[in-house]
Amino acid sequence: MLECCLNRGMREAGCDEAGRGCLAGAVYAAAVILPDDFQNDLLNDSKQLTARQRYALRPIIEKAAVSWALGIVTPQEIDEINILRASILAMHRALDGLKIRPGFIIVDGNRFTPYDDTPWKTVVKGDGKYMNIAAASILAKTYRDDYMDRLHEEYPVYDWNHNKGYPAPAHRNAIRQYGTTPYHRMTYNLLGDGQLSLAFK
Repeated sequence: MLECCLNRGMREAGCDEAGRGCLAGAVYAAAVILPDDFQNDLLNDSKQLTARQRYALRPIIEKAAVSWALGIVTPQEIDEINILRASILAMHRALDGLKIRPGFIIVDGNRFTPYDDTPWKTVVKGDGKYMNIAAASILAKTYRDDYMDRLHEEYPVYDWNHNKGYPAPAHRNAIRQYGTTPYHRMTYNLLGDGQLSLAFK
């Protein structure tokens, strides 16, 4: 079972993002502050859960959380500032949305930049170690999946309801056949041929 948080009694926010490796769509992040006594045996890294489990856990997390919020960075912003900076910006925006200022922040991975003067720590594979990061990973993943399902209705040929914008063969084949959309990240190697995709513009 995961630990609730790294520092008890500090209203610690766990942060994680979803969609960093996608060819299309925004990157989503979530910040979650859980109560120190929160327990849930099913809560884990979103990648270790089925879609059904993630969506079942989402309302449980939202109801139990002291505060939670999402942060979103658009494909255009990703192309302007790069995906690493965009992922961190999404987490900062999620933290901005919290109704309660956290006393400490823990972030999945190994890269972050200071958020005001709040102390923070990165934790590699933190979504498999701490419940607040795991909760953030589930919220970021499920809300981003919902967003990609909506985009699929607008552009069904890219199969986004299945691949969620990741570089699946059906997605790349559709790019070859139909070109790009306003939701594609034009600084990415969209065709998998080692070339940046700015030529599509």
